[in-house]
Formats: sequence, structure tokens, C-alpha cells
Amino acid sequence: MRHGKKFNHLGRKSAHRKAMLANMACSLIEHKRINTTTAKAKALKQFVEPLITKSKEDTTHNRRVVMSRLKQKDVVAELFRDVAAKVADRPGGYTRIIKLGNRLGDNADMAMIELVDYNELYTAGRPEKKTRRSRRGGKKSTTAVPPVETKATNEEE
Repeated sequence: MRHGKKFNHLGRKSAHRKAMLANMACSLIEHKRINTTTAKAKALKQFVEPLITKSKEDTTHNRRVVMSRLKQKDVVAELFRDVAAKVADRPGGYTRIIKLGNRLGDNADMAMIELVDYNELYTAGRPEKKTRRSRRGGKKSTTAVPPVETKATNEEE
């Protein structure tokens, strides 16, 4: 039965699972992209996104809460310094999971999880979105272009 099973236990005891997710989150913050199984990537997404949200407001309390989950001082500093500045205007959805296919050895379903704002391939081609759109037509040009005068042909002279 799966009564009250809110998250994937990943076949591990709770201490092992918490340590594994903390290490994977540190690797994700440090390298911006990691390859893992799809189940672990989905569990990591639920683990790391609240921590990134907390890093957007740099207070002592938020640093202590994140430090209690991650356990690596330099990674927490990078999260609050670099990653928080990149995701400051994003309301959520800081990570992206891309499925890669099956692993050769045991045919496990593999995926790549990455921080969204650090992938230049997706963000380079898109222009910035406008926040407000008008129902009226676009602005009309205020400078009129003078008509170009042409020389008269031989017949008109």
C-alpha cells in the first residue's frame, strides 16, 4: 500500500536519502548541471527549489536554514551570491529536467537536471518578454520621411 507516501523514498533509509540529496544539490549548485536517474532528478528538484527560493532573500535565518540542509559552506556562499542574483526576477521553476534515454549497464532511465538561467542555448535566442501589451496598434513614427525627387526624363523636358 502507498497510503501517505508523499515523495519517492528512492529505496534508501531516510538518513542515506537526505545525505544523497544534499550532496546532489551541492553538485548541482556547483556545476550548474548534473546527470542522474530520472527518479533522483525529480526528488532533487523538490529538494533544491525551496532552497533557491530562500536564497533570494539574504538573511541570517535563511542562510542557517539552507546550511542545515546542504552542509557545505562554500556551496551555500555560491548559492546566495551567484545563483540568487541570476534567479532574482524568476518566480519559480529554477531547474529543468531533460530526459536522456537509458543507461547502458542496467537500462535505468537517465536525465539531466540543470539550473534554467545558466543554459545559454535556451536563453540566447529569445528576446526579453514585455510585461505589458496594449490593445491599440503600435506607435506611429513621428518623423516623416520626405519624398524622393526624381529627375525628369527626356520626354518631359
